[in-house]
Amino acid sequence: MSDTSANQPRGRGRFVLPGLVGLVVCAGVAIAAWFYLGNSAQANSCKAQPAAAQIIDTAATGELAALMGTGQGRGYADLAFKDEAGAAHTIADFEGKALLVNFWASWCIPCREEMPALDQIAGEFNSDKFKVLPINLDIGEGGLEKAKAFLAEGGFENLPLYADNSFAAFDRLKREAVAVGLPATLLLDPDGCELAVLQGPAEWQTEDGKAVVKALIGLRG
Repeated sequence: MSDTSANQPRGRGRFVLPGLVGLVVCAGVAIAAWFYLGNSAQANSCKAQPAAAQIIDTAATGELAALMGTGQGRGYADLAFKDEAGAAHTIADFEGKALLVNFWASWCIPCREEMPALDQIAGEFNSDKFKVLPINLDIGEGGLEKAKAFLAEGGFENLPLYADNSFAAFDRLKREAVAVGLPATLLLDPDGCELAVLQGPAEWQTEDGKAVVKALIGLRG
């Protein structure tokens, strides 16, 4: 896959969670915007990995058809956020694990709909090779409490609370033309290098979702 083709819309149909029709504004899914943003993206700290991105892209069918293999060289090792106790972290803290990094907010309905599926995937696949890493983006001083309340209400057993209530992490994704709205998901290699991007929600707990996760883990060896 070339750098240009990595972000081109593909022939597969775009998936939308049941009952979420009309929520594309919150999801930030706009074909024209994605086409423009994807082609204006700039690589930075990682080497390009077109072959790895193609493996992910090939696995992304059916429910995960909207996932796009990229592998253009964008790196996120220094992407900063905090845990529930307020301790600072970066993506580099999880070095050695392939990551499914999901950006979400409690006010975003598609994000809320997606969380049970992510919890199931985390329960099945989290290991020394892979981790689901949700990053909450409820801004302001009360943002963390809102995120805590949502996770507690949902009874999610496998989704820790990481957050960036400054919104700086997602602003970076927008500046680098990676995402335009929530939810958004990055698939990263064990060095924090981007291999694929999903703009919008997905049914990760399906066989289609599991196939993508298995492909990502398989790249690690």
